[in-house]
Amino acid sequence: MFKANVVIVGAGPVGCVLAHKISTELKLNCLIIEKRNHIAGNCFDKKNKKGVLYHKYGPHYLRFKNKKIFNFLSKFTEWIPGEYIVKTIVNNKLYPFPINLDTLELFFNVKFKNKKEALNFIKKKKIKVKDINNSENLILSKLGKEIYDSFYKNYTIKQWGIHPKKLSSTIAGRVPIRFNRNPYYVNEKLKFMPKAGFTQMFKNMINNNKIKLNLNTDFFKIRNQIKYTDFLIYTGTPDKFFDYKYGKLNWRSLKFKFETFKKNLIQKSVQYNFPNDYRFTRKVEIKHVTKQKTPYTIISKEFPQNKGEPYYPIINNKNLAIFAKYQKLIEKNKANNIYFEGRLAQYKYFNTDEVIERALTLFNQLKKKKSNKI
Repeated sequence: MFKANVVIVGAGPVGCVLAHKISTELKLNCLIIEKRNHIAGNCFDKKNKKGVLYHKYGPHYLRFKNKKIFNFLSKFTEWIPGEYIVKTIVNNKLYPFPINLDTLELFFNVKFKNKKEALNFIKKKKIKVKDINNSENLILSKLGKEIYDSFYKNYTIKQWGIHPKKLSSTIAGRVPIRFNRNPYYVNEKLKFMPKAGFTQMFKNMINNNKIKLNLNTDFFKIRNQIKYTDFLIYTGTPDKFFDYKYGKLNWRSLKFKFETFKKNLIQKSVQYNFPNDYRFTRKVEIKHVTKQKTPYTIISKEFPQNKGEPYYPIINNKNLAIFAKYQKLIEKNKANNIYFEGRLAQYKYFNTDEVIERALTLFNQLKKKKSNKI
């Protein structure tokens, strides 16, 4: 029998944050059940045989819109700057990405005196579309066909296995388009990496005697043996929780290939995108951001695929309609003190800071509900 005041399914960011808050502020015992052999979810990082810290499930870093989230996490880690710069390779040339003034000047072989001149130039490239209801139309309407064909179209097809015209505009809309020379991938001024790594940060977070952690434990194999007095918090996929009552939700998965080199650094920036070449989408050299002092470096290549663990929800009308049905069940289960939170549970792509903020918001709701019972 698996007993606790609060049972949390998943030891990723959401599970660790909620376990910490519930155990320290509500003084309730928490049991975290994790299928994998480690905590931190897809933020998990570790050192290889050469001592190089790498991200097993693809690159992660933290950007903060809300300083309260930064202050909260600062209790568990020291920080180093998260200077994440991406380049895209088109026709064997390195271009800044996301698209900015430097990208446009290099690609079109022009020089802009100011932002207004660049906007007028792109205005002539834009294509009028009937509706901005998919990723293809979004980019065509903002940047035109040449940029779309060179930087977006094939990358999107590789990443999602679906043509951009069949994907929600929110997918392409996640990537900023700039008419300045900002070289960084994100706009937020607060950009950091945990100095000792993500895994250590989350390990510090759940290091108290009111939290019990069960690794290598599949929730669905022990589901009937679980007893909780207060709350069950689930961070996995909702379709599986409800026995696929309304069908399966589609996800895109990833396969990684890691290579170690006896060199300080190989790439000029942390990430190279390959929209039109190779089967992989990007090469990442995370050492650019971790700033480790070591004679070795690691390059990871990402190969998107349909099979495997769920990484990215495929946002289209079909999947959104299925999730809307599960969403009604999720809301009903709140009456049984069962709560769903996180990227998988909410079938939505959240940044790491966003899921942590959502976890803190959920904690406040649980705290209020608990106080109303007393």
